[in-house]
Amino acid sequence: MSVRKREWKTAKGEARVAWTADYFDQAGKRHQMRFKTKKLAEAFLVEAKHEVSRGIHTPASTSLTVAQAASAWIEELERGDEHHAPLERSTLREYRRHLDQHILPFTGKTKIAELTPGTIAALRAEMHKKGCSLNLTGRVVSSLGGLLSAAVVAGTASRNIVHEINMRKKKRGSTRHEKHLEVGTDIPTKDEIRAMLTAAQGQAHALLVTAIFTGLRASELRGLRWADVDLDNKVLEVRQRADRWNQIGSPKSSASRREVPFGQMVVNALRQQRDDLAAQHLPSIGSGYVFPNGNGKVMALGSIHYRILGPLQQAAGVSADSRPKYSMHSFRHVAASLFIEQGLGPKRVQALMGHSTIQMTYDTYGHLFPSKTDDQAAMQQIESRLLG
Repeated sequence: MSVRKREWKTAKGEARVAWTADYFDQAGKRHQMRFKTKKLAEAFLVEAKHEVSRGIHTPASTSLTVAQAASAWIEELERGDEHHAPLERSTLREYRRHLDQHILPFTGKTKIAELTPGTIAALRAEMHKKGCSLNLTGRVVSSLGGLLSAAVVAGTASRNIVHEINMRKKKRGSTRHEKHLEVGTDIPTKDEIRAMLTAAQGQAHALLVTAIFTGLRASELRGLRWADVDLDNKVLEVRQRADRWNQIGSPKSSASRREVPFGQMVVNALRQQRDDLAAQHLPSIGSGYVFPNGNGKVMALGSIHYRILGPLQQAAGVSADSRPKYSMHSFRHVAASLFIEQGLGPKRVQALMGHSTIQMTYDTYGHLFPSKTDDQAAMQQIESRLLG
């Protein structure tokens, strides 16, 4: 591996200088890459040498462009596989919007092997210049990272530059500034929960109780059928969910397909809900939905947000007007916090919440689990009980 300086003159007689990185890949094939500066060429060789030693290097000449990798990524998400259900339309629509409006216009023609940290920084700067929020910019970069991750798994790329940047940030300790879920902002306080449970009537009460004490996603609650609920054994099974367009499909991932136990309060609320539906002559058994709309069909998410949560939280004194302070997802956070408070371990919380990885559980709720100080206090109690 070497870096060589190359000088030449254009047809107009103008002097040009470039630096060529010369190297062999893991198959013994020779490659050359041209750079504007010696520093860039040397930095490339360091990375290439590391990748070749691991047998994962993808030469730029055979690398897919970002646009080609994006097309393959979207097709994979639409198709799904034996481990993952096809992605729901709302999520796919957001990914396509990120690609079409930001990623592809900026770097679609760039080969993945040529992406650098500078490319990501330039994308962020371009979005800032266009007036995009930090939140949107972060989600777009995350989508680019998902695209690159899929390419790495498929063997069409050797590295995920977005993942590498995130790992470097973590090593620098930037995670100290990550925002944790806050009670009273992201999670209702216990007083607010009690006030809402007291104010809730009818289907709103059954929906709220089930959400708080099972942790089901809003899409899973909307797709829940009586056939999936066993009131005698106090357990329900998540087998399907409803997307933003009220279409029924498979759970979000294989981990989302799960059994969730519940207590007597949920039993009582669901029995009352079933009786109420029967009185309205709506389907209450078999394939009937547990929380249907007025026609017995899937209830729209917007209806839950504005017709149930808004008036409920206003009546409970939680919000000043009919705009809800807390969304359905907030009650999922409530359930997780209650599971942790009860002493359930991370793996059990992961299973109950339907998270695909334990890392997802830790990233979202890690700060709620007992600290080392709590562990030490528990150990002291064990010693005291044994020795007096």
